[in-house]
Amino acid sequence: MDEHVKERIRKQYGNLTASQKIISKFVIEKPNLIAIHTAKKIADLTNMSEATVIRFCYALGYTGYTQLQDEIKKALLIADPRKGPIQKYRDSEEIRTKDNYAQQVMETDIAYLQQGLQQLDYDLLDQAARQIISANRIVVVGFRWCHIPAKWLFSTLNAIKGNTHLYTGAVDNADYFLTERDQEWLVIALSFPRHPAETVALVQSAKALGAKVLAITEGELSPISQMADLLLKVTTPKPAATSGMPVLFSLLNVLIKGVMVYDAKNVQKRLQHYDEISSQLYSFIGDEDEFTI
Repeated sequence: MDEHVKERIRKQYGNLTASQKIISKFVIEKPNLIAIHTAKKIADLTNMSEATVIRFCYALGYTGYTQLQDEIKKALLIADPRKGPIQKYRDSEEIRTKDNYAQQVMETDIAYLQQGLQQLDYDLLDQAARQIISANRIVVVGFRWCHIPAKWLFSTLNAIKGNTHLYTGAVDNADYFLTERDQEWLVIALSFPRHPAETVALVQSAKALGAKVLAITEGELSPISQMADLLLKVTTPKPAATSGMPVLFSLLNVLIKGVMVYDAKNVQKRLQHYDEISSQLYSFIGDEDEFTI
């Protein structure tokens, strides 16, 4: 489906009525039905009125249902989702057994990584990398199973950039927001179903204090996506908590590499300094492996 349509939905979702939100979900999940049916038929399929469907289109900034439909039709002609790596894998998927489970797991990871590669929005990744570089302070937040990738992102950003905090919840009162509000803050929030309320609350508070928000989540209807200045979407196998780590870490690694590419000179200096300090603080056995770009 056209990413432009999804982006319109993301930005306007908080302003939509409850009925329009139901239509939003239908549009995102079943764009092929929007492409072939009239507004009246979509109203029937969603148990809404035709007027509600038309008002939904107006709310997104379209002149009417026809303009929305045409945009989706063009997108579906360019890319058939049935042809994607994930669907190809599912079509050929065998029953998992003790003999083939390792192959099954790795093939699933590869399929989702390939799908992620096809769906990459390079302009958006560039914007995200540059936003990280320009931020004076960064806060990374991720709870439950997202805590591990959030901690890795925090640690890596501290190594290549510095001035990065990991928000740990109730034990962390985040006074740095209140005491340094004149700084250019960036909050990077990782959240996937089921979404922790504490992540959403931190993002809401940060926005109220003027911080920028980079959301890394499953899509436009995620609770944190409507508050985000930038949204990076991650499609993971389900359940995400046990199967989604490879895909999520791959995107985070791409983001880190983007920072290293666009700010190469400063990152190199930072890593050299980091290596010098760590060598003084810690003893290593065979430290010929150093940070390199």
